[in-house]
This record gives sequence, C-alpha cells and structure tokens, in this order.
Amino acid sequence: MKEMKKGEFLREPVRHIEIKKHNVVPMVEQMADMAFQARNLARAASIVDLMQKDKECAVILTLAGSLISAGLKQVIVDMLEHNMVDVIVSTGANIVDQDFFEALGFKHYKGSQFADDSELRELAIDRIYDTYIDEDDLRICDDTTAVIANSMQPGAYSSREFIVEMGRYIEKNGHDRNSIVYKAYEKGVPIFCPAFSDCSAGFGLVHHQWNNPDRHVSIDSVKDFRELTKIKIENDKTGIFMIGGGVPKNFTQDIVVAAEVLGYEEVSMHTYAVQITVADERDGALSGSTLKEASSWGKVDTVFEQMVFAEATLAMPLIAGYAYHKGNWQGRTAKNFNAMLDAKTVNA
Repeated sequence: MKEMKKGEFLREPVRHIEIKKHNVVPMVEQMADMAFQARNLARAASIVDLMQKDKECAVILTLAGSLISAGLKQVIVDMLEHNMVDVIVSTGANIVDQDFFEALGFKHYKGSQFADDSELRELAIDRIYDTYIDEDDLRICDDTTAVIANSMQPGAYSSREFIVEMGRYIEKNGHDRNSIVYKAYEKGVPIFCPAFSDCSAGFGLVHHQWNNPDRHVSIDSVKDFRELTKIKIENDKTGIFMIGGGVPKNFTQDIVVAAEVLGYEEVSMHTYAVQITVADERDGALSGSTLKEASSWGKVDTVFEQMVFAEATLAMPLIAGYAYHKGNWQGRTAKNFNAMLDAKTVNA
C-alpha cells in the first residue's frame, strides 16, 4: 500500500530541456533592444559566444543551486559534447546527488511545493521545491560512492580525481552515459567540487572511512584549489560562466589571486565573466556580489562582464542556446585538462 501511494507521487519524471532543438538566436538578439534583465541576458549571451570565438580561452562553467534536478542536465551535456566547456566547478549535489544519480538509472520527478512534507517524509520522498526524489534510490547513490572509494588505493585525492573514478564506474558498469560526469570523463574535462562532502559523496565517504579507519580515501580540497590554479597558470586566458554563486563562484574567481601568490604575478584576470543569479548584493554576500566588485579584488576584468539577475532554468537555456546556435564553438578542440593534471601528478 505504501509503495502504491509512493508511486502516485513519483509518476512524471522531469524532462531535460534540449537547446539543440530550439534556435533562440533571433529572440535573444531582439532582447538586446529591450530593457532590464532582457537586455542584460542578451549581452551575457554575446559574451558567452565571445568565449567560444576565442579559441585561446578556457571556459569554466560553475554550477550552484539545484540545476540538474530542475531539467538542465542536457544543456550541460551538449556544451561538453561540443567543446563549449573546458572545466566545471560545482556543488557536490549537482554532480553526485543529481547527475550521477540519474546515470545510475534513477529519476527526478515533477511535484508540488504545496505538498504535505510530513506525508512525503513517511513515504521516503525528498522534495526540492517542486520536484521529488526517491530517498531509497538516493541511498543507493550514497552506497555507490562508498563502493567506488573502496575500490581505490588509500590516499588523498582531489574531488576531480574521485569524479574521474565515477566516470570510469559508469563506463565499466554499463550505466547511462548521457551524463555530465561521464561526458566530462570522456572529454577530459575536470570537474571540481570544492565542498565534496556536502552531498551523497559525503555519506559514502563517511561510511568508507568509518569502516577503513587506518587505510582510506580522503578528499583534499587544497589539492582541488591547486589543480584549478594550475589550469589558470597553464592556460592564462579564461572565461567563467557562473550559474548561481556559492563556493563554486568564489573558488573559481580566487584562482587568479592564488596564481599571484605562487609567484605568477603576470597572470591575467578572468577575461570574460557572466553570472546568472537571483541573489541580492546589498548584504555583502558573495552569491550576489557583482563582477565589478570581483574586479576590485583583481579577479575579473570589467570589459566583458555581465550580471543577469534571473532564475537559472529561464536564463541558462537562452544563453547557452544562443552560443550553441551561433556556432562559434566549431573549431574549438577539447583541451583535456585532466590529462595535463594527471601527467603533473605522475611527474611530481
């Protein structure tokens, strides 16, 4: 009876929007002659397109907020497939609880923000605003990260190195390859989750370490920072496309300063920068802090920067879709920063 009731909630899966099906270029270009956030969005789209035109630019995509569960996975997979993104910095939830979770064969479901949360709790259904996720499925995702950790040699790894193993796990076990984790693994695109324990991976790693107290895998967030800074040093010209704020935003902006601290004082500020956010800057919080503010810290140049104060599920498909259909990603080759970082690790 409980499973029947649960099934009533978990009926309609979230479907991921496909930017390749909709040429939004004419609409976005018309928005440039409007006002408010429409004009800001059009300028942001043109800057993301400039990142694609500039073949020397390494494009860093940052992800915060519940994006994959909301239907944005295919946007990111398509950007990876067409070499529009060279590095991803994300919250752990987007990468593990949501993308890897779906790669394991599970779904997010359309729900309602007005549901009875007590009833959902009794049915082991977790709510993310107006979407649902099966807690029982999520526990399998938690356990799978422990299985991956158990298969690795004990030691300290960057989150990037662990996520590479997640991609390898998808490949070996025949799981869904239409995945951000897998596509990044295939393309050699590093994924960093600076707060990696703040997601299903954290539960899996706690279980792994609890049962292997003397010989276990751990995640070194400083190694994350060092590896991402190494990318900046090796590929000086960079552009950042930031969805939301939080740790991924600040972590990515900080690599300019980190390079200077390491003695690379001629390193450039991020040449291009776009941020989509609904956060307010007035309280001084970083998620809403403008890119002009970041310039005062020496992190972001102000020639090609644009804030878009809009919700991500509305703005990201338009901006990414514009850049895709403009076609300036053609001729960009995969930078395969994973290979560069792994080579440095071997030679260290």
